[in-house]
Amino acid sequence: MFILELLNQERRRIMLKFADLILEHVEEIAALDAMDAGKLFSVGKTGDIPNVADVLCYYAGAADKIHGTTLKMSRELQGYTLLEPIGVVGLIIPWNFPSPLLMHKVAPALAAGCTMVVKPAEQTPLSALYYAYLAKQAGIPDGVINVVTGFGPTAGAALSSHMDVDKIGFTGSTEVGCLIMQAAATSNLKPVSLELGGKSPFIVFDDVDVDKVAPLAFVGAVYNKIDKIQFEKVLSYIEHGKKEGATLLTGGNSLDRKGYFIEPTIFVDVTDEMTIAKEEIFGPVLSVMKFQTVEEVIKRANCTKYGLAAGVMTNDLNIANTVSRSIRAGVIWINCYFAFDPDCPYGGYKCSGFERDWEWKDFISFFKLNL
Repeated sequence: MFILELLNQERRRIMLKFADLILEHVEEIAALDAMDAGKLFSVGKTGDIPNVADVLCYYAGAADKIHGTTLKMSRELQGYTLLEPIGVVGLIIPWNFPSPLLMHKVAPALAAGCTMVVKPAEQTPLSALYYAYLAKQAGIPDGVINVVTGFGPTAGAALSSHMDVDKIGFTGSTEVGCLIMQAAATSNLKPVSLELGGKSPFIVFDDVDVDKVAPLAFVGAVYNKIDKIQFEKVLSYIEHGKKEGATLLTGGNSLDRKGYFIEPTIFVDVTDEMTIAKEEIFGPVLSVMKFQTVEEVIKRANCTKYGLAAGVMTNDLNIANTVSRSIRAGVIWINCYFAFDPDCPYGGYKCSGFERDWEWKDFISFFKLNL
């Protein structure tokens, strides 16, 4: 394991050098994500890639601070816990945030001392390969960060079922997450961390300024390049909304330009049983639904198989506390949305997965030794 090859302090220094190299090459990486994923170059240069470097620096600080504890035993024994890297981890990355989501997994795994095999999405492999190149330049030994490109049913499946892989970390759809769990269970019972699909409610109470809140409603919408399959899927959901009786307030059409683009779309008169209210669309489609009471909106927000995130907009502290504690979701944003920080690991409930990203402890094995 990486932790056996290098002293913890040296690993921290190398991770910091890796972060510096990323910042030195921020434009190249932003250009790769722009070509691969359709990310705005300006967003990559000023947002995504600096965030990648920040996350790496954050976990570099943890690399030399991973310690076990001395136990108070009930008998005349001396006991302590020893923290060791879990081993070889397989990290499967989605296409929508190819740089941030890669480093959210790679950085804590490095801090814990693991070696890893990274499988980027087949649509967006270029930045992952470039990160591996920069890691080598920073002094990370060969074999610590390995990037394997390929498709999910082949490369991803092989990684999930491999007997020498000790853990899988995956971000993607619920359906694929189930397949990964099956592969892990039928191979070597490797643990898995899954951050999966969601249908996240964005709850706006009548005591807030709607004009200030409205721009946040589309923050989580996909602004990446999408392929024909995803494009047709989003359009099919828009047709479902029309056929099932929702009122199309605006948008709903593809844009007449090269590529696959869809107008920001808003439906009103949406009811809980409609397809667009129940299923993850993963496109710029917003369903507006009215509610009367706090109890009603909590019940309706929880009436989903997902539990990834939620937003609560209110000036009433009691309502904010009540609703945020009552919704079964991994992240509850209050008067903000899509706000992340390394000090706050995130993940989901129910069919949105389990375990947390940004958590180095997920890559540690705990051994209790009694002497």
